[in-house]
Amino acid sequence: MKMVKFPEATVTYAENQPEYLAAPAHRSEHDETGTATFCWRLTWRERLKLLWRGALWHQVLTFNHPLQPQWLGVDKPQLD
Repeated sequence: MKMVKFPEATVTYAENQPEYLAAPAHRSEHDETGTATFCWRLTWRERLKLLWRGALWHQVLTFNHPLQPQWLGVDKPQLD
């Protein structure tokens, strides 16, 4: 599974940080939420595992700061 660039992407997080994977995103600047939207692409093997097991794991590095709200979905959200 990896994050992929999509037409509405406006920024790439960690672009020059080799210890992390680059993360293309659409960053909303039209409201106070500062929403960053990412697109993940699954391999065929991952798709089959997800279909068979029905479980998707999600880890967030918080660096011991409060956790921010997260959302995972299969439908593309409305972007600015």
